[in-house]
Amino acid sequence: MAPAVSTSGSLWPLVAFVGLVVILVAVLVGLGYLLGERHRDTKTGEPFESGIAPSEYPSGGLSIEFYRVAVFFVIFDVETVFVFAWAVALREAGWTGYLEMLVFVGVLVAALVYLWRLHSLDWGTARRKWLESRREGDRA
Repeated sequence: MAPAVSTSGSLWPLVAFVGLVVILVAVLVGLGYLLGERHRDTKTGEPFESGIAPSEYPSGGLSIEFYRVAVFFVIFDVETVFVFAWAVALREAGWTGYLEMLVFVGVLVAALVYLWRLHSLDWGTARRKWLESRREGDRA
């Protein structure tokens, strides 16, 4: 008959750690409340940006380039997670996993080439000139 394993004896370090974290957080929040400054001015809660009054939207509107950069970052960041996970399990994956990763990276490279051909990766004066020449060609 196997001896019974007691788990209650091994849980006390975890309970002590969680208790200390809760106490530390409570002390820090309490000290911040007691020692923090209190302002009652009407402008205190507003964000401050170089002395410019805040508005709902930027003065020039929101540029599409920021959206594009964010989408590209998310796409290639997710790719990095998959490639890293594959690299960790490379020996277990074998040649089948290697070929699957080649297909995965190939699809991503094809998408990158497609975006490059559409000039989605270019912005600034070169992109504007290309768009203007394309619009003029459509008008003619």
